[in-house]
Amino acid sequence: MILKPITFMLMSVSIAYGQQAVATSSIESDAEKLMALSLSELINLPVVTASRRNETRDATPAHIMVVTRKQIRERRYKNLADLLEDMPGVDFMRGTKSSAYNNITVQGYSGPNKLVVMLDGIRISNPAGGSFPIAENIALYAAKQVEFLYGPAAALYGADAVAGVINIITERSGERKGSWIEVGGGNFGGRETSFMGGLKSDGDIALSFGGHWQRSDRAPLQDYYPAEFAKVDATTFGGVTVVPAALREDYVGGIDSHSLFARMDVSDDVTFGYSRNYFRSLTSTGDKPATALYLDDAPWITQTDTFYGKYRFAPSPSLSGEFVVDYSLQEVEPDSRYVNIYTGFDSGYEYTHGERLSVEQNLDWKLDDSHQVYAGVGFQNFYAIEAHTLPSPYDTSNYPVEQEMLHRNTNLRRTIYDARHSNASLYTQLQSEWNESFSTMAGVRVDNHSAYGSSTSPRLGAVWKQSEQHIFKVLYGEAFRAPSPEESLSHFGAFDGSTDANGLYIGTGFRIPNFDLQPEKARTFSLTWDWRMNRDLNVIANAYHSNIKNLIVTQPSTDTDAIPGAILSNPETKGNAGEQTQQGLDLIVQWQFKLNEAWAGNLWGSASWVRGHIDDEDGIQWELPYVAENKAKLSATFRYYDSFSITPQILAVGTTTNGRKNESMPPERLETPGYTIANLHVGWHRLAEGRATLWFDLYNAFDRRYYAAGGAGSRTFYDMPQQPRTWIMSLEYRF
Repeated sequence: MILKPITFMLMSVSIAYGQQAVATSSIESDAEKLMALSLSELINLPVVTASRRNETRDATPAHIMVVTRKQIRERRYKNLADLLEDMPGVDFMRGTKSSAYNNITVQGYSGPNKLVVMLDGIRISNPAGGSFPIAENIALYAAKQVEFLYGPAAALYGADAVAGVINIITERSGERKGSWIEVGGGNFGGRETSFMGGLKSDGDIALSFGGHWQRSDRAPLQDYYPAEFAKVDATTFGGVTVVPAALREDYVGGIDSHSLFARMDVSDDVTFGYSRNYFRSLTSTGDKPATALYLDDAPWITQTDTFYGKYRFAPSPSLSGEFVVDYSLQEVEPDSRYVNIYTGFDSGYEYTHGERLSVEQNLDWKLDDSHQVYAGVGFQNFYAIEAHTLPSPYDTSNYPVEQEMLHRNTNLRRTIYDARHSNASLYTQLQSEWNESFSTMAGVRVDNHSAYGSSTSPRLGAVWKQSEQHIFKVLYGEAFRAPSPEESLSHFGAFDGSTDANGLYIGTGFRIPNFDLQPEKARTFSLTWDWRMNRDLNVIANAYHSNIKNLIVTQPSTDTDAIPGAILSNPETKGNAGEQTQQGLDLIVQWQFKLNEAWAGNLWGSASWVRGHIDDEDGIQWELPYVAENKAKLSATFRYYDSFSITPQILAVGTTTNGRKNESMPPERLETPGYTIANLHVGWHRLAEGRATLWFDLYNAFDRRYYAAGGAGSRTFYDMPQQPRTWIMSLEYRF
């Protein structure tokens, strides 16, 4: 509750200083300076991924995509969701889940809990390691660049860096020129605003701050997909009609989000920062009409706040270090609630709490001109609460054991589970440049988890620069992902008050906890070929083979008497069920071109192939879920001098597996049809004496009716209808 006054103070500071920020006679920024650079210069920009290294992209054996501020602006990546949807090897399914909203699969690894998302090297993803929304809430207005490192990277970035690491880099306070604000509105109730400001004292203190707010009622999908959203009876597991079809409500699916960002630099050595992201969507997202009520006041509300401080020091020219303390809190707010088949169509309130306090000491030691050591120690303390289908809102002023709740329609006490654990870590990595053409990397991380014991995660790689045109990379990495509280503690279901012959209440739709879950262990081997065909054309090929053991999946449970005084009908739980293996190839092209004196631009695109299977110990090797075996993405920005830009985008996604198994034809899964959609972004620049830009963003330009791969059960959409043509117009003004 302390965070609300803090938010008010930050907003007050933003308003007070936003108009006092240093004005500039030119809107030239670092992004615009990049326009003069060639592609070969762009792709060698410094990489500072996860604050562990400071090297060029060529020097690391990892496959990394670096997106600059200029590219973020021209491609209209307003948030991390927009950027990820355009990245090679990423399957992005919008609006398919109530809890995380969008589902993301990176090179076959499914779910946001396998990605580490950072802001200036500080984690802003779920502090307890579970799911979190990557949507409009993680806005990119403050980003100088975004770095996407593919594959397990636990040796440097944390044991749970399974699918990859995303680091959003902001500018040092005071380096950015001027301030700006952008406001916009469009169809389906879309409206949004964002701003950045700054303040620099006469001394060594500089402050940057920004924020965004966004809201969309979204399309009335029942008008565009009448078959999917036909008004039918809302019926319980017992077959009782709760709301007849004639009285059913219209579909609603609105979302809104906001964020705050503040960074203060005290000289070159000390940085303090704060970030918040908030996302509100409906708990009926992804559910079929028969199983959920589409109520605008039944939302899933997630808020994450992160505070951090950094102290940098360099006792000698060859030794430098950084001491980092950060604290993060994510809550699904107590007002969140479900009204669906799992709650008997009564209100089932939700509350989750994830908390993380971390202390790290990192060192960078240059042994000689050829060898450099990165090392660090850390300690993380975690606390989590998982409370689902509660009969009334969770009282945050009391502990879980003090909630005094009963299961609805029973006299059975409602148990709310919480957990506290810690992790101590040690990592070291040796980077060796043997000559101008060949370098190697060898690293290892050791984690000692209070609940799951010790684990070791190695990382080995090499870079061979055959020539200026040809660079070859090889990398092997492992990661260890502890079960999240969401997986081990989740406990939900419904009672309608009926009992069996022994007087036991009958529970339906139950997920029960599994306190014996074991960590997933992932490993990836990748090969990357970076071909600079000429000064302005770059082709990259990244091939990979990945494997996860102890895969955590939802499976039937035999513990039908998990709740004293009740008998549970067909309960489920999370369990370690076998192994996942996948292999794939991403081809990436980047081309900078000039058509004539007036017109120039950039083209980028990718083609991806992935195949794999999951062996969940039932004797069948099932296809991967939420994966299109082939997909292609192609975009280009055309610029007319510096006054006009147009960016068309095409996404061609092949047939995608959804989460449901086709039991009649194993090992196949049910599939969502492929689709091709086009987006368009147009900018009129240097308006209002060079201070303003007018943007027009058009999504699904040809109004294609298409679907995203959705849920795993019969009670959810596994072909989730998507938005029709959507547009928004925005005005950006620089002070």
